[in-house]
Amino acid sequence: MKVLVIGSGGREHAIVKQFKKAASVEQVYVAPGNDGMKDDAIIVPIAQSSFDELINFAITEGIALTFVGPEQPLTEGIVDAFEEVGLRIFGPRQNAAKIEGSKAFAKELMKKYTIPTAAYATFSQVEEAVAYIKQQGAPIVVKADGLAAGKGVIVAMSEQEAIEAVEDMIGNQRFGDSSSRVVIEEFLDGEEFSFMSFVHAGQIYPMVIAQDHKRAYEGDKGPNTGGMGAYSPVPQISQQVIDEAFETIVKPTVAAMDSEGTPFTGILYAGLILTAKGPKVIEFNARFGDPEAQVVLQRMESDFGLFMDALMSNVKFDLKWSEQAVLGVVIASEGYPVKVENGHALPDLTNLSTTHELFHAGTKASAEGFVGNGGRVLLVTSTGDNLKEAQEKVYAGLQQSSWEHFFFRKDIGWRTLTTVK
Repeated sequence: MKVLVIGSGGREHAIVKQFKKAASVEQVYVAPGNDGMKDDAIIVPIAQSSFDELINFAITEGIALTFVGPEQPLTEGIVDAFEEVGLRIFGPRQNAAKIEGSKAFAKELMKKYTIPTAAYATFSQVEEAVAYIKQQGAPIVVKADGLAAGKGVIVAMSEQEAIEAVEDMIGNQRFGDSSSRVVIEEFLDGEEFSFMSFVHAGQIYPMVIAQDHKRAYEGDKGPNTGGMGAYSPVPQISQQVIDEAFETIVKPTVAAMDSEGTPFTGILYAGLILTAKGPKVIEFNARFGDPEAQVVLQRMESDFGLFMDALMSNVKFDLKWSEQAVLGVVIASEGYPVKVENGHALPDLTNLSTTHELFHAGTKASAEGFVGNGGRVLLVTSTGDNLKEAQEKVYAGLQQSSWEHFFFRKDIGWRTLTTVK
């Protein structure tokens, strides 16, 4: 089969790599992709928002399956457009992508169907939001209602920080229309984990879980980012908790979407937290997490093409996962997530790419090699018999190069392991 992957980031590179190693897949295309993917797929220079061009390409090339990576085209209706002309595409339709596209929609769904999550209120006026913050106190969480590239969440440890977040989002339209409305939630304390599932026509195939690191700096300090690293498995989350989350969160959410007339096909990403009262939902996404995709997909042992074909055909499939551990570290441009300078040269990646898996996100090819072309540039992973081994291998590899103009966290996995010195 021929497969088309939509997107250009590290998550999409992980999807591309998984299809490439599948014996059932003849050719992988990626649109628009990035320069770092050229060894793994044929780059198709069509923007992810150019639905008509993508559809024409899929028809002309005889694409058997299109897999959508990022949230933006999903919320804009790419799946609806492909399905209207009879093309097979994996992802939620526009009305189902609202589970990520509107945090208010997701919270209302959870409230209606008694799916465990933080208490919340929704506001579109600064004054009302400020009054609520003063009533509730801190710590408290402020979220832009719409898409904000993983940066629309402020965990405020003081009332003043929360008020400033509201003024910035609603008053200053920090994220445009995405922050014209905010959701303010109670602060939940506990261990966070990412629980993703493949979903189609009521079938649910849960994946192995991962833990992301959202803050920019060591010890979970600094601003929220799109993610600075991840690892899988997550030993501090027991199988019993995972099973409970599946029964009380994942299954009821899929059933709720069906009941609401917005049946869900795609990756249901549940960002969860284990509280004293059990697992609760922090957020839902309608696609793979990034960087979680890069570590979770590496643990898949089954042929990805065969699995996706079976899933879309409603045929049962025995999805296999490796017991090995994978740990990944994001290389980011200096200044990320606030302001970055593009065009700085990355070190020679030749040796690193022979001993580690590299997932390109914000890179661009130049005559001398790759240069930075975005905030999060690369994710570098290692696999080991346990997380300690994977962690040691990835940092040993990174320390062989000079990362001038770039930075990475040196403590990915710290909640499970001793911090790397």
